[in-house]
Amino acid sequence: MCDYSLMAVPNRLAQEGEDLVAHRFPTGSLGLASPTDLKRLADPPQPARKSLWCAVREFFNPPKAEPVPAVCIPPGARLQLQDIPVRLQHELGVGPAEDVTFTQLTAAVNSYRDAVRFNNGREVRLQELREGQRVRVLDLSLAEELDLERLREERAEFVYRPR
Repeated sequence: MCDYSLMAVPNRLAQEGEDLVAHRFPTGSLGLASPTDLKRLADPPQPARKSLWCAVREFFNPPKAEPVPAVCIPPGARLQLQDIPVRLQHELGVGPAEDVTFTQLTAAVNSYRDAVRFNNGREVRLQELREGQRVRVLDLSLAEELDLERLREERAEFVYRPR
């Protein structure tokens, strides 16, 4: 899923075989995003040469950049967590790359609930991952069915207003 704090950000469901990275969104929360979307944001297309009047108009009315969508993972999905920091490897008894199961620690509202569970049973919240850490979506077939109506209700509670 997407943590409560990412419900205010445009989001989409993950696809099998997709590579993702941990990214800090404007809400301040860490979530998963597509490297392609992040590259688009970092390298916007260079505008063609414009007249002075167009440049002045755009200065006072800048074009709006499309925000990077959060990629939501359903509980039960199998992922490969890569680039695990050495500190976390020692703390959890895992290697630099591990297959994990995406899970939710709680159903409580307004709390970070998304986590990954290692094969040894240890769990880590997504918020504890390192920004830029790579994740590969291995399998969505064991993922729980999503309650889209509940998601719509949660999303209606938040409205994303860029500053």
